[in-house]
Amino acid sequence: MDIDLDMLSHDELKKLKSDVERAINTVDARRKAEAKRAAEQAAKEFGFSLEEVLNAPPVKGSKGAPKFANPADPSQTWTGRGRKPNWVNEALAAGKALDDLAI
Repeated sequence: MDIDLDMLSHDELKKLKSDVERAINTVDARRKAEAKRAAEQAAKEFGFSLEEVLNAPPVKGSKGAPKFANPADPSQTWTGRGRKPNWVNEALAAGKALDDLAI
């Protein structure tokens, strides 16, 4: 579609601009509705409603797989990155080697 904009009057250009903005808004609304339907379908496939997924609290994830565990409480783990947990410092102070805590 070729339009010679130089041949249009000021009023015609304003009307064209308005028509284009209205068309863009209509396309955006249609695409958002399609995206919402697709998201609802995806959530449904996992057994949730879209609202449940969107309102779920964020899950705090680990930055890597744990490499060390507390012998006294195996639920306490450490990836070996960042600051050492207190249980690691206490084990090292008690004479254990880091290899003793390896998973």
